Amino acid sequence: MEEDNKDQSWKDRTGRKYQSYGAEQRLEREKADQQEEENDAESSAAPGEQPSGDGEAGQETPDLQDGLDTAEVEADEVEGEEAEFDLEAQIAEFRLQIEEDPDNCVHHYNLGEALAELGYDEDAKAEFEIALELDKDGAFGAIIHFGLGSLCYHQLIAGLQGTIVRSSVGLHSQHKPGAQIVEVNEDDYRVPLREFEAAIKMLDSLQADEEIVEYVKDNAPKQIADIYYKWASDLIDKSRQIEVYGDEIKDVKESLQYLKKTIEINPNHSQAQLMVKYARKMLQEGWDIYDECGFVAKEIPGTG
Repeated sequence: MEEDNKDQSWKDRTGRKYQSYGAEQRLEREKADQQEEENDAESSAAPGEQPSGDGEAGQETPDLQDGLDTAEVEADEVEGEEAEFDLEAQIAEFRLQIEEDPDNCVHHYNLGEALAELGYDEDAKAEFEIALELDKDGAFGAIIHFGLGSLCYHQLIAGLQGTIVRSSVGLHSQHKPGAQIVEVNEDDYRVPLREFEAAIKMLDSLQADEEIVEYVKDNAPKQIADIYYKWASDLIDKSRQIEVYGDEIKDVKESLQYLKKTIEINPNHSQAQLMVKYARKMLQEGWDIYDECGFVAKEIPGTG
């Protein structure tokens, strides 16, 4: 990237630093969630405590607290509106930066993250891809690939596979029309996997704050593990569809491979551990699928 004094430190026109728009937003959200959990824990630690003071002060406290609660709610609503407005304003700012410096990959990445935040997935993907093309030396490739992987993963879980049973643990054998996976497209899982794997591979060359480098380093493997788990879960759901398609046993065996990958990456993935036991039981004992009237519609014999 040329030394043009426009964006060497990832700054916008107001001088605010953007080491990485998307990762920075995720970090801020995680910190806010953590702070909220800590506050909740503190407030519930001593539920029997009462405010100190005389009886008159004690009588005024509830009214005062109600007013404070109302003010907090109103403040949160205003903050939410301002955040949305700020995001729209930031998108406009990123577009202006691109007009002034179209070959700067950072501007395109930042715009992609902001667009993804508002749900403009296709536009976001286009900006990420432009950013990758412009990132000739791979200085920001890790975070760009991470952004692309996150976008693809969110699209995956937002589809049919994300609206039915998210965890396939349990004998959900009754047919439910309109909520059944009948096809599993390999590319839906391979694409985000490739992006996260590329993010990990390019970490050493990532020119960003240490906090952002650590964020990608910690979360890319977790996302990969979750994708393998999702893939396995969807294959098992597919095997339980009411129609006989002939590859039920094959799909459950394949799901075990992905579950093992999940556990290799994340040994503490309790859902995957439970799913392994369930898949093995399916293969050993077989399973029946019932129609909506309660009759056996499909019988898959076990392999013993």
